[in-house]
Amino acid sequence: MPFPDESTPVAVVEYRPQWAIDFEQLAATLRTALGDHAHTIDHVGSTAVPGLAAKDCVDIQVRVGTIDEAEQVRLLAAIGFRCRPEPWNRTEVSGGQECRKLAFAPPIGERRCNVHLREDGGPNVRFALLFRDYLRADEAARRAWGAFKKRLALSVPDLLDYGQIKAPATAVLMTAAERWAAVTSWQPAPSGDA
Repeated sequence: MPFPDESTPVAVVEYRPQWAIDFEQLAATLRTALGDHAHTIDHVGSTAVPGLAAKDCVDIQVRVGTIDEAEQVRLLAAIGFRCRPEPWNRTEVSGGQECRKLAFAPPIGERRCNVHLREDGGPNVRFALLFRDYLRADEAARRAWGAFKKRLALSVPDLLDYGQIKAPATAVLMTAAERWAAVTSWQPAPSGDA
């Protein structure tokens, strides 16, 4: 759920090259704040896919050795990032496994982003990287996914409803992504290489 300062109708916009620059700036801030906790910081989600329409909200995955909630929340709170309290922002199921995670909103008034701390090597890390890499590689899938999100945002502007409707479509997309991964022998970039 968004914090009150983030409550706006869903809007999907055309790809913006600025998203890559925004990611680099945010990643530098997170690297400094998290120190050795951050193994690798990945630009994930739709804003990480050149040419893909997306919500103007940069998704960042921080690969950590282990989720240390008290310490990681403290480190990010010190620079204004707010830990999202919902249960689905603490765990997620990926590859049939329940995976621990933490999700953070930016400081109030700062660049919109979602920061996801995930344990390095977990299936949820693989999922985020496969989503990104598949859509980077497959132009037809990228166009179709962007068109779907634009239509959905126009008809369902509430973020929670938008997300609930998009979830089963994401599962279908990821079935195609898994086929692509098998055919191309895709593997996620190891920690430190992203």
